[in-house]
Amino acid sequence: MPRFNYGGQALIEGVLMRGRDAIAVALRHPDGRIVYASESLGSGFHGSRWAKLPFVRGLIVLYETLIVGTRWLVRSASLQAQEDDVEIGKGAIALMLAFTLLMGVGVFFLLPLFLSSVLTGGSTNRLAQPAVEGLIQVAIFLGYLALISRAPDIRRVFQYHGAEHMTIHALERAEPLTVEAVRKHPTAHPRCGTEFLVVVIALSIIAFSLVGRQTPLIMVGSRVILIPVIAAVGYELLRWGARHRSNPIVRAIMWPGILVQMITTKQPTDDMIEVAIASLEEALEADGDAVPHGSVRPEREPMRLQGVAPVASDGA
Repeated sequence: MPRFNYGGQALIEGVLMRGRDAIAVALRHPDGRIVYASESLGSGFHGSRWAKLPFVRGLIVLYETLIVGTRWLVRSASLQAQEDDVEIGKGAIALMLAFTLLMGVGVFFLLPLFLSSVLTGGSTNRLAQPAVEGLIQVAIFLGYLALISRAPDIRRVFQYHGAEHMTIHALERAEPLTVEAVRKHPTAHPRCGTEFLVVVIALSIIAFSLVGRQTPLIMVGSRVILIPVIAAVGYELLRWGARHRSNPIVRAIMWPGILVQMITTKQPTDDMIEVAIASLEEALEADGDAVPHGSVRPEREPMRLQGVAPVASDGA
């Protein structure tokens, strides 16, 4: 078993794996090669004593995932566009994240609030508006995923998402990282970001039900203020649910998150699994962890990009 719960993220024709103190990325170059890079997690919070505190660690992981994940998503897209060595500035990344977060809050939190308030305006039941708001959130979330999954490029990202999960499953069972061993595992994983979003939606329905129908200013403010609180609690519930997934009651409660992953993960091809294996092996080596005995090492070459400080490997 690894000493850390490795996680990841699908990129454009690639996979990012997050370790304890570093991330590793492997991408399929347009010419067919696998290229890789490692990068230290440079957050000012990472490594501090606060980073491991319950309800704080989730926000730190979310912050690092947003910053690092967005940067590498842009880099992976640039690589596929044959724009090697293009580095997006921090200002552009910040603007992109700000716009994305504003759109996310507006579409998934404020729009359901507005629509549910209009639809239940004549109701005297204090639970009617939060219940309708929750249903609208679920409909928007599932509709958005179903819509984007129809695009061929997004489907390939979802295949890499499946490869990422399958490779982590193999690692957690101390199996060799080979295409054959990885192929046996499911594409869904209990610590998936998709499942985290499902938990967040469920918690938001409960939290906003407690707020009830208030003045418009209080209702809007509560949605904005409670988002980080809900995210922090949701992260802890996700970790707890992953640890106790053998319990049938816990498994039933968390089952909706697995079902939604039927949309966000797809069966990968063998060459996609090779990319995921390369990424996870680089993450293990960056953390000084051993690669499972019997693993293959897909042929790969280091990727050189401006602003990326490679992580020294202790070998494996």
